Amino acid sequence: MVSYPGAQEYLPETREVPALAAAARACRGCDLYKAADRTVFGAGPESARMLLVGEQPGDQEDRAGEPFVGPAGYLLDKALEQAGVDRGSVYVTNAVKHFRFDRSANGKRRIHKKPSGGQIAACRPWLLAELEAIRPEVVVCLGASAAQALLGNGFRLTEHRGEVLRLPAEIRGGHDPSVVVTIHPSAVLRARSDRDDALRSLVGDLRRAARSGQ
Repeated sequence: MVSYPGAQEYLPETREVPALAAAARACRGCDLYKAADRTVFGAGPESARMLLVGEQPGDQEDRAGEPFVGPAGYLLDKALEQAGVDRGSVYVTNAVKHFRFDRSANGKRRIHKKPSGGQIAACRPWLLAELEAIRPEVVVCLGASAAQALLGNGFRLTEHRGEVLRLPAEIRGGHDPSVVVTIHPSAVLRARSDRDDALRSLVGDLRRAARSGQ
């Protein structure tokens, strides 16, 4: 695994989201900033009791500079509504703040490429700083990359999906939110034959997460 300097030296002293977002735009902790259009930091109220973590921005998020505004974001909005969670009350972010992609053969399309373990580790200080800033009651990890960013590289989504978990002691500090891991909304979009079942499962996990933080 390629190692990177990491984001730690770019973090400001404050743990207020606007200051963190501004500092993240200057981050050179890994190489993803070179090709991406924008740094996509988290968004939502700092008083949010639920914090959602995805993998990385997609093509539309990279262009807009906002998280979860593409097809997966629209599906997440639908799932949250069905789970009885007010979308405007949650904070959404990603484990990695820049879009990693490959170019299509004709160079016109940017195709999602999973961030490496080294890139996830390099960006982790931003995610931990967001947890400090928001201090949510429950964290929902959307997909394996998000889960491994917080729960360790050995975490297996298929073994612990939907369970109510805790953060590792070394990153918990004085704050101990519930953690629920589920599939990423993009996985629902890819489930062509059983998309309705996949959506129901995601909604059920979000509903369980909302209850766990009460």
